[in-house]
Amino acid sequence: MSLPSSLLTQLLTIETATLGHIIDHGFMHPQLQCVLPAVRCCGPAVTVSLPEDDGYSLPAALQSAEQGNILVIERLNDDRHACWGAVMTAAAQQVGIVAVVLDGYITDISAIIAASFPVWCKGRSPLTTKKGKQGGSVNKPIICGGVGVNPGDIILADENGVLALPRSEFETHLQQALRMQQQEPLIIEQLKQGISLADIYGHG
Repeated sequence: MSLPSSLLTQLLTIETATLGHIIDHGFMHPQLQCVLPAVRCCGPAVTVSLPEDDGYSLPAALQSAEQGNILVIERLNDDRHACWGAVMTAAAQQVGIVAVVLDGYITDISAIIAASFPVWCKGRSPLTTKKGKQGGSVNKPIICGGVGVNPGDIILADENGVLALPRSEFETHLQQALRMQQQEPLIIEQLKQGISLADIYGHG
């Protein structure tokens, strides 16, 4: 589950918001935001599902991960417990995970920021998941932030949010997105020169 370096390089130049002009599916709930500013990550998903206060499946998910993966965590029926903190961050960096996306909460935010590790989440909670349980699943289809994610789907996440799509869909829209981003600085420069947006877009 790795991406060709050429495709990864191209995807890392694309903003999620650019693809938001092209498609309207695959975008996780806007509440999921990164704890680090101005960061963009892309990679194949390793999926994990955690019920309630049960963090049992996280170590197994890390064990299955490869360099460059993004860990995507479904928090099932819980909206209180933090499943991610300083120890999990260090463990994820050890195995080469480049980012984490979870539709729940984290703790130890200062340690996560100090480690420069990108995590997209709902926010913070001092109430944490517990050891000694045996629930959850790894690398099964999940729903995170309202979006279905299969193992190996490509995650693109940046300062605007998180997008999850099969690799084939990213490849379908890649060139159009690249063209749009090349045009944007030209449009902004024209606006600075006093040309109206209506004239630029041909509505004048």
